[in-house]
Amino acid sequence: MLTLLDQLDKGTLWRSPGGIHPPEVKFLSNTTPISQLPLAQEYLVPVPQVGENCTLAVKVGDKVLKGAPLTQGTSIWHLPVHAPTSGTVIAIEPRASNHASALPVNTCVIAADGEDRWCELTSGSIELSNHEIIAKIHGAGIAGMGGAAFPSHIKLNPVSEIELVIINGVECEPYISADDRLMREYSQDILAGIGIIHRLLAPKRIVIAIEDNKPEAIKAMQQAVSQSTLPAGSTRVTAIPTKYPSGGEKQLIQIITGREVPSGSIPAKLGIVVHNVGTAFAIRQAVTQGKPLIERVVTVTGQNVGKPGNYWLPIGTPVEHVLKHTEFNAEADQKVIIGGPMMGHALPTIQVPILKGTNCILVPSSQEIGTTPEEKACIRCGECANACPALLLPQQLFWHAKAEEYDKAASYNLKDCIECGCCSYVCPSDIPLVEYYRIAKSALKQAADEKHQAERAKQRFEARIQRLEEEKLAREAKAKEAAARRQATMTSTDKNAVAEAMARIAAKKAAAAETTADNAPVEVVAADASSTEAPQGKAAVAAAIARAKAKKAAAAAQGADDAESSQQAVSSEQTASSEPSEPTEQTESLSQKDKVAAAIARAKAKKAALKADSDANGDTDIATDNTDKPATETTANAEVDDKKAKVAAAVARAKAKKAAAQQAESSEVTEVQSKLAADAKPESESSSIPSAPLSPEDEKKAKVAAAVARAKAKKAASQQAESSDVAEVQPELAADAKPELTNEPDSESDSKSSLDAEPNAPLSPEDEKKAKVAAAVARAKAKKSAAQQAESSDVAEVQPELVADAKPESDDESGNESDSATDLSAPLSPEAEKKAKVAAAVARAKAKKAAREANATSDANE
Repeated sequence: MLTLLDQLDKGTLWRSPGGIHPPEVKFLSNTTPISQLPLAQEYLVPVPQVGENCTLAVKVGDKVLKGAPLTQGTSIWHLPVHAPTSGTVIAIEPRASNHASALPVNTCVIAADGEDRWCELTSGSIELSNHEIIAKIHGAGIAGMGGAAFPSHIKLNPVSEIELVIINGVECEPYISADDRLMREYSQDILAGIGIIHRLLAPKRIVIAIEDNKPEAIKAMQQAVSQSTLPAGSTRVTAIPTKYPSGGEKQLIQIITGREVPSGSIPAKLGIVVHNVGTAFAIRQAVTQGKPLIERVVTVTGQNVGKPGNYWLPIGTPVEHVLKHTEFNAEADQKVIIGGPMMGHALPTIQVPILKGTNCILVPSSQEIGTTPEEKACIRCGECANACPALLLPQQLFWHAKAEEYDKAASYNLKDCIECGCCSYVCPSDIPLVEYYRIAKSALKQAADEKHQAERAKQRFEARIQRLEEEKLAREAKAKEAAARRQATMTSTDKNAVAEAMARIAAKKAAAAETTADNAPVEVVAADASSTEAPQGKAAVAAAIARAKAKKAAAAAQGADDAESSQQAVSSEQTASSEPSEPTEQTESLSQKDKVAAAIARAKAKKAALKADSDANGDTDIATDNTDKPATETTANAEVDDKKAKVAAAVARAKAKKAAAQQAESSEVTEVQSKLAADAKPESESSSIPSAPLSPEDEKKAKVAAAVARAKAKKAASQQAESSDVAEVQPELAADAKPELTNEPDSESDSKSSLDAEPNAPLSPEDEKKAKVAAAVARAKAKKSAAQQAESSDVAEVQPELVADAKPESDDESGNESDSATDLSAPLSPEAEKKAKVAAAVARAKAKKAAREANATSDANE
């Protein structure tokens, strides 16, 4: 059985699936030798890898020489870019790309100076090592010249052993003839480049594959092989049948070896490497002459070009410049195609540069390539599947690509499509299948890039979190070490100081918590320099309670005094302004008896106020004395000063409370006045009724009667509130008072005389209890008298308004009290009496409500 090498030596070929036979039009360009065009004014050199794998070596304004590198980098994927001619860098900016989308790409714009001067070149020799040769190839920026533009230095440094190298000279596109003319004219240089490849890869066989439609090229290459220094029998030229796309890498391997490259794999895994004849020529120039890849052979063809042929075009030459110097005759809706008619793409603009992979500029006429036909529905004929050289299912790929189901399209091995265009060529429905596949590939590539970027971002984030955690642990460890060092070097004195500081902090926190928890504020009165420490514990609490009660009693007494004084002023004013009037009707309930009762009440209130004042002072002294008992170590003078200071504080608080009480009384008077005004209005309206008219005197007397009734109702409500207050005080005093409640006056006088006679002597338990009882009784009386005085003041303030309304109708304005009494005792008419009773009932109800609210407020304050 023959081995692969034996079959190669015999020239055995295998049949490749699919493929088509389009009409050949190579004769337009392959009949003339390769020539050159004049230099362009500007060259557009794309630098898309800048920022990813390399950096710019020049900046705007720099002068460059021909062959000078424009980029520099250390990545294996970095493909250097060189200046195509000498000139000045005038811009580095995005320009339209040589692509069907014309998307902008970073471009270095060089203005040619016309001198076309080379930079200093370093020639190589045969003594270079393989590593140095690969480095020179890498530095020259050589890429695959067949159209894929894959970096050649990667192919020349495989990880697996290579048995077969195929030099691709098929050039199956129907219009392109660049490789044909290159093999005819530069066969020796190509064989020299193949020799360098043989040295680097050391394959067992080298096959130069050429289509049988290029007989001149086949003859030239066979002569070059026979004259080369390659080992005898290692290299041969093989002519293969003309069929499109036999020039595809995987298709050519299958034709030469009969092996199929697995999906997703590369030929190097099979021990096979494929290079283009143009790549071999560029390798020879880079290694032996030191020239970088700055120009290549490009076929310019089509019926609308006046000078079709093959030209040496510098990389970066604008397409517009090439068409201008080849006598381009544009038609309406003219297409300019980069590449052949099968795999090429139409340019949206001709202001784009020639690239390293550009092998053809096709400018067809309307007779060569008509207008794009309208796409019709797929008829499922299956011709596309028969023509596919990759044995794919173009129908399924088309359906999923059109529905944007790119994942399903990928499951049908979309990535194995070489975009040869055979399916579109044979489709009877004129469906641009390759365009759908390109869009689907782009979408899948973009999704893969986004996924890769997200994965890299995740890795960076996790690395950052780990780094921050490590830094945190390092800081904590460093702090612990520093604390241990300080602890080791700390003396006993320092340790004591730290302990004391910690104790002070703890004490301060405990004091703050105790202050917050204490709901009853205890006011501390500042004493002079000789005063002692404030009482603590239960004594302090007792002192605070005593001061609060004394404050309340003093405020009540002061309110009673104010009420009495206002009552006297009102009485004097009423006496001075009273006038004799005609005898009127008055009920027996508003007689002199009520006036006498009011006078007696005022006298009792005054007496109770005086007594409450003295009791409050005594109670304050007793409370102060009791609170000072625990401080037995203080001197007598210090205790007296402390008591005086506290008494002064109690007086000040009483005055403050008095001001608040006066304000409350003024608001109550305002309320009473508004109520009287409301009562007076319906009475004035009722007086206009013809059936029961009231005289002005009757109306005034009715108002006075209503005011007196409201005052009495308020008095009754306040007495009820006082009884409830006494009932609340008695349970507190029951435990301390016991049998001494009957001796209340004696206890009070004894305690007072004891304080006056011996201010510094402590009280006995019995005296202390009596003093507390006396203070409680005094407070109750003071509260009662204050309420009575408030009632009397309300009446006194209401009466002047009523008197002012009752102006004298006679000439005699100096009436006496007996006349007023006679006037008040006069009976009222039935209608007036009824109105007076209604007004009194309303006033009593309102007064009772106000008393309840005041009682609730006082209870809340206590």
